[in-house]
Amino acid sequence: MVREMTHGKPLSLILGFCLPMLLGNLFQQLYSMVDTIIVGKFIDVDALAGVGSTGSVSFLIIGFTMGITSGSCVLPSQCFGAGDHSEMRKYIANAIYLCIITTVIVTALAVTMCYPLLKLMQTPADIIDIAYDYIIVVLGGICVTMAYNLMAGILRAMGDSRTPLYFLILASVINIGLDLLFIIVCNMGVAGAGWATVISQGISAALCFIYMRRSYPMLRFEKSELKFDGRRVFALAKIGVPVGLQSSITAVGSIILQSAVNSLGKVAVAAVTAAGKIQNMVVAPMDTLGITMATYAGQNLGAGNVGRIGKGMKCAFASGFIYSAAALLAIWLFGTPLCLMFVEAEETEVIEKAVYFLWVNACFYPVLSVLFIVRSSLQGLGYSALTMLAGACELISRVVIAVGFVETMGFDAVCFASPVAWVSAVALLVGVYFIKMKSLGKKTDENGILKEGVINHG
Repeated sequence: MVREMTHGKPLSLILGFCLPMLLGNLFQQLYSMVDTIIVGKFIDVDALAGVGSTGSVSFLIIGFTMGITSGSCVLPSQCFGAGDHSEMRKYIANAIYLCIITTVIVTALAVTMCYPLLKLMQTPADIIDIAYDYIIVVLGGICVTMAYNLMAGILRAMGDSRTPLYFLILASVINIGLDLLFIIVCNMGVAGAGWATVISQGISAALCFIYMRRSYPMLRFEKSELKFDGRRVFALAKIGVPVGLQSSITAVGSIILQSAVNSLGKVAVAAVTAAGKIQNMVVAPMDTLGITMATYAGQNLGAGNVGRIGKGMKCAFASGFIYSAAALLAIWLFGTPLCLMFVEAEETEVIEKAVYFLWVNACFYPVLSVLFIVRSSLQGLGYSALTMLAGACELISRVVIAVGFVETMGFDAVCFASPVAWVSAVALLVGVYFIKMKSLGKKTDENGILKEGVINHG
């Protein structure tokens, strides 16, 4: 269902768009978590640590491609908000070309460089081969990951957050089934978990494409709209590449921090892996709220209604703070039982470290919610280059802690690394947001409408 976010009550629109997408995000995190649970329970702690040690590498490479697809949907969203469907289709066609080019380059580099990168990260010798067996499969399937994320992003740009949910649910069910088949029945080890993820995403991407072709007349292209246009590709890249680089810059900090974690041994690696999977699930609503605000801000800017953007941001902040408080309480109450899903009860040291990691991070969830909301809103407004600065702040924070504190403070430093990075990024982004909104405000009339009318999408 296509949903315009330029009319109606901001809170109901934001929550109505966010909830279906949240379910999709949770299912996505669920099958990632199931991968880890099955690996930890049905193989061993070494396998759990091996898969976990690849998280920052995956974040570096796949995060970049997801940034490209996310940024590529900003201009189509603005065109949709402006009611210019032909221009929207032209941008979508050229977004596909941009993603194809990106896929070829990134896949070649990723497959070639992943093992040297694992060695550079000081991945323990007893788990590095396990880590490689898993990550090489996942990186080899970047093409299907990008295909699904682009199509889901296009649908969300038009306000349809339900259809991607349905295909994510399908992918989750297939992924869990293939996990059990490949790991338990076929005894494929961690590579089986990688293949389960790639195959399930590929099926979901193919079905999503077929559905979009059949169900959305506004996405049926004229031949002239499919023409490669260097100007449009550049305009898309100007937004998408900074979003991708912002993710990658953040990931570089995570890689350096992961190297420090690796130096503490496989118990620390396993603890951070288990806690990280739980945290990804817990913070998914904040992440989804941020993605929602990118669409909301993009559509309303496209419609020239700057005043609605500020109203929506207030609703988003309130929602984020309420959820953060609930998440903090849930972590304090259920941290230990959640960690027991990943390892056996006798792995007491792994469980204690994982719970401590979660407690420390949960205290800073309100800051993280602001980071998600402001960063995505700026991207939706077209200021993706500025969000790279926030990524740089996170990078510097994690590098300082990894290099300067992990050796002396040990696991405590690892636990505080992300919160420090979040605080530094928010300190920058909040200031940038108010400056940009003030600048846009000067161009509006007393009702918050841009005096020039609809913005230029090129």
